[in-house]
Amino acid sequence: MSEIDPGAEDREERARKLFAGPIAFLKSAPALQHLPAPSVPEIAFAGRSNVGKSSLLNALTNRNGLARTSVTPGRTQELNYFDVGEPLVFRLVDMPGYGFAKAPKDVVRKWRFLVNDYLRGRQVLKRTLVLIDSRHGIKDVDREVLEMLDIAAVSYRLVLTKTDKIKASDLAAVQAATEAEARKHPAAHPKVIATSSEKGMGIAELRTAVLEAVES
Repeated sequence: MSEIDPGAEDREERARKLFAGPIAFLKSAPALQHLPAPSVPEIAFAGRSNVGKSSLLNALTNRNGLARTSVTPGRTQELNYFDVGEPLVFRLVDMPGYGFAKAPKDVVRKWRFLVNDYLRGRQVLKRTLVLIDSRHGIKDVDREVLEMLDIAAVSYRLVLTKTDKIKASDLAAVQAATEAEARKHPAAHPKVIATSSEKGMGIAELRTAVLEAVES
């Protein structure tokens, strides 16, 4: 834990308890008018359509079926909301995956409008977590989303997924390259979190990072 944050250890325990408590699917919003009232902080998850976003959300919340995993990348084109805590403390927002090559152009355009409008106009959005597949690193389609977040002035943090699928030496190189990329972007958090949904690596750190963003 960082020596400059004496409350970090307490936050880690509070995050553990919070994610072990009540978490429930609230609704899917296909358009902005269907969003829930902006009454609590929101943490959004973004990533390419095959990056393992649903698996990470399930690992984060200790629930196997909270977020639906799809064998068809790009199928989900709605903002999916999950309530965390009872009484409600904050909401997780699962954004539709991007970069799916087989999607029709009108679907891609609808995604861009929905996500861009949400990012620009959601005052309670505290942070967006942008997931990057550690086996592939940051792609041009990811950079487009990072630039969209920079322009929208939305605070975001890069999270590596599937780190159990590569060698430790390769992971160190990917993490260093990802952090170097993050330093180029004004809205990006400088520290990258490496995770594995399958092995549980980085999950506790990610929970703590979510709570830290909520309380910031």
